[in-house]
Amino acid sequence: MDYMTLKEASEKWGVSSRQINYYCTDGRIPGAVKMAGVWLIPKEAEKPIDRRYKQT
Repeated sequence: MDYMTLKEASEKWGVSSRQINYYCTDGRIPGAVKMAGVWLIPKEAEKPIDRRYKQT
C-alpha cells in the first residue's frame, strides 16, 4: 500500500497540514497510521467531510 505524508495530503486536498493532523487523530481517515511520530495516509484515501460547515 502506498502512503502520503501530511504535507502531500494537504496539497492534494487543499487544506492545511494541521487540519489533516486533526483528521488523523480523530480517526476520520481510514487506514491512516502513525509511525515514528509521522502520520502516513493511504494515497487512495478520500478527504473527510469538513464538519465546520453545514452540508446542504
